[in-house]
Amino acid sequence: MIKKEVTIYDIAHELNVSPSTVSRALRDLPNISKSTKRKIKILADLRGYVFETEWRRQKLGVIGLIVPHIDTPLTAPIISGIEQVTSVNGFSITIMETHDCLENEITFAKSLLEAHVDGLIISPSKETTNLAHFKHFINSDTPIIFLNPLLEKYNSSAIIIDYYTAGYLATSHLIDQGCHRIAFIGETPMEKTCSKKLKGYLKALSDHNILKDENLIVTCESLDVKEGYECAGQLLNLSEPPDAVFTENDDAAVGIIQYAINAGLNVPHDLAVMGFNNDPISQKIDPPLSTVTFPTIEMGKIAAQEVVDQTNFSGIRYAKIINLNANLVIRNSTLKISNP
Repeated sequence: MIKKEVTIYDIAHELNVSPSTVSRALRDLPNISKSTKRKIKILADLRGYVFETEWRRQKLGVIGLIVPHIDTPLTAPIISGIEQVTSVNGFSITIMETHDCLENEITFAKSLLEAHVDGLIISPSKETTNLAHFKHFINSDTPIIFLNPLLEKYNSSAIIIDYYTAGYLATSHLIDQGCHRIAFIGETPMEKTCSKKLKGYLKALSDHNILKDENLIVTCESLDVKEGYECAGQLLNLSEPPDAVFTENDDAAVGIIQYAINAGLNVPHDLAVMGFNNDPISQKIDPPLSTVTFPTIEMGKIAAQEVVDQTNFSGIRYAKIINLNANLVIRNSTLKISNP
């Protein structure tokens, strides 16, 4: 009978520490206590553990990153923030793009688990309804950080954007500019990001004694420039058209501005337009688009630092929820009246 080779995972399980702690202790890296290093090295000798070959060492210090899309204005700065932290902490990142496909997400999670990555940062796809396919990371004590998972139940750390407050602030700004018939355009099906923005929008209307009008709440499939243009036509041809529109993203907002200008309307005086995301396109349209921004680079830095810190921590880990605030970027597309 062939004797099973002892691995760092066997040692980690026996000592109730993470595999990355074992790896770092055997390589005599900092941030591991002397007593922990001593216990690990003694047990490794006792179990006949053979220190990793060069091929295995190359697989250590790797953090997996799974995102729906790589080349978006939101994802790129998140990746930049992650790399700023990993590069100075001896980690590399392996990036996988799901294209918002759940099947891809499950496949990539499995491959990263089998590759024994030291940690995982994941932005779930639109098709993801639960996080069960990540439970093996949690069970194997592999650090995992979710980026805005939009799911009510998860047993790990997550970084979440406060979309509700963002929707409230954006709508309140439009009201402060004298708007009273404010339309909301979101995506179909209405994801939780959109739902939270919509709830913030409705709360702002309520707080300012403005009645909800179902005719002013519109959804579309892709929220691109073309659909924004079409939604603007639908809204502006109502018997009582809006005097402002708040959209779930900047692309749709650009389409709305284009329609309004082609229809001979003045933006913002006839129609104020508020976007979301602060994409580069928001500054290329005329008038420049007011929008909502949030700290994407900071999100990447925080996520990476959480993973790095957890790989260096040999105690019991607790799920941590980190909330990030969004901020308004006010430009000419909503400034109907001057700021005091």
